[in-house]
Amino acid sequence: MLITLNRERKPSFAALGGLRACIALFTLLSFHCVFASEKAPSPTQMTNAAILLYHHVSTQTPSSTSVTPDTFTSHMEYIANNHTVLPLTDIVNAIVEGEPLPKDAVAITFDDGYANILENAHPILKKLDFSYTVFINPDEIGVAPQQLTWEEVKRMQSEGVIFANHTLDHLHMLNDEFTDENWLERVFENVEAAEKKIENELGVSLKYLAYPFGEYNLALTAKLEENGYVGFGQHSGAVGETSNLLALPRFPAAGPYANLITLKTKLNSLAMPVVHTTHAEPRVRSNNLSDTITLAVDEEDVSLNQVNCFYSGNNIKTHVDGEKVSFAIESTLPVGRSRINCTAPSKSMAGRFYWYSMPFFLANDDGRYPD
Repeated sequence: MLITLNRERKPSFAALGGLRACIALFTLLSFHCVFASEKAPSPTQMTNAAILLYHHVSTQTPSSTSVTPDTFTSHMEYIANNHTVLPLTDIVNAIVEGEPLPKDAVAITFDDGYANILENAHPILKKLDFSYTVFINPDEIGVAPQQLTWEEVKRMQSEGVIFANHTLDHLHMLNDEFTDENWLERVFENVEAAEKKIENELGVSLKYLAYPFGEYNLALTAKLEENGYVGFGQHSGAVGETSNLLALPRFPAAGPYANLITLKTKLNSLAMPVVHTTHAEPRVRSNNLSDTITLAVDEEDVSLNQVNCFYSGNNIKTHVDGEKVSFAIESTLPVGRSRINCTAPSKSMAGRFYWYSMPFFLANDDGRYPD
C-alpha cells in the first residue's frame, strides 16, 4: 500500500533533551545543565496550523455553505488580532520539511470559485493583507451560474490569490467505484485535465487537490501520491508534522460552523499526533461498523486520559490504554458523509486542544453519493 495515514515522526528534541537532563541530574544534582536547544519545542516552534474552509460569502446563497459578509468580517478581524495568516503553500512546505510555523498559524481557503468571493471576501482579505487559496473547477469558471470568470481569476491571482484544483466539474469522485472497472483512471483523468487547464490559464501547477464534498478513499489517495499531489479534505482538525498530506483536514467555517466563539477554539487547536489507526479506509461498505477502532497517539503532550470523542454530536465511550484510545460506533452510519471528532487537552499549553477527525463515506444502493 502506497499511502499511510501518518508519516514517520522525526526524532523528538524533547526526548533527547529529557535523557540528557536525567544524566545531568545524577551528576550535578542541583544544577540545570540542559541547553536551550535541547528543550522541548515551545508553542512558537511547532509545525502546526489551522486551515479554514469557506464556500460562499453572501446573504443570498444556501445557508449551509454560506457566511454573511458581516460574519466573515468578524472572523477575519479576530484572526488579524490573534493569529498569523500564511499562504497555504507555506504551511504545506513546513509539514513536508518538518519546519516550525509561527504560533497560531492559519491558512484561509475557499472551495468552488464563486463570484461572491471576489465581491464580498476579497476586499476584506486584501485590506488585511491576508493570503488565501481558492480551489476551482476549471470547466465551471465563466460558465456555471455565480462563478468567477477567467478574467476575474487572473486579476485576483495578480493580487496574490492562490488558485488550485477542485476537479474539472465538482464530481463525486467515489461514484460508481465498484461498478466501473475504469473508475480510478476516469476520476484521475479528470484531476489531471483540471490541473492542466489551471496551468494553461494561470501558469502554475501546485498539484493541490481539494476533494469535492471531501470524499476520498485509499485507492484515490495512493494514485495522487504516486503522481505528486497533496490532498485536502473537509473533515476538521489542525495540521501538523504527523498529518496525512493526502487528506489534510480543514475546519469548515460557514453555515452551522460560523459561530466565532466555537471557531476560536478550532483556530487554537493542535494536530492530534495520531501515528497509526486500525481504520485507515474512510470509504465504508456497510452502515454498521462493528469493529472497535483504535488510534495510537504520540501522547507526550496529549492528556489522553481526558480525551473526548463525538459522533453525530453525541459523546461516545472511549477506552484509553497507554498511548492508545479505542472506541466503537453503535449508531447506524448514514448514506453520504459522517465523521468522528476526538479532542484532548495539551499538557503544556493551557486552553489548547489536540483535535483529530475521522471521516466516513457510504454510498447508496446504486453506488452513488448525495450532494
